[in-house]
Amino acid sequence: MKRILLAALISTFAVGSAMAASCDSMAVSKDGKPLAGAAKSSFVKKCKSDACEGKAVSKEGKPLAGAAKDSFLKKCETDA
Repeated sequence: MKRILLAALISTFAVGSAMAASCDSMAVSKDGKPLAGAAKSSFVKKCKSDACEGKAVSKEGKPLAGAAKDSFLKKCETDA
């Protein structure tokens, strides 16, 4: 059981890393031009935040709350 959870955790972080590259590539304006400057950084930050939000669960599968959630999201967003 521990091996399955460990494999799921590792694959989740691998998907998060892939999502970070995808956030940069998805940063385009409505007319199809790549975003730049503050618009791009804002988009990438929101994209990473949205990607990490769903992963904030405890070992029992319950959503994290409070300081645990804040800590997890901060680490997830910096790793992504």
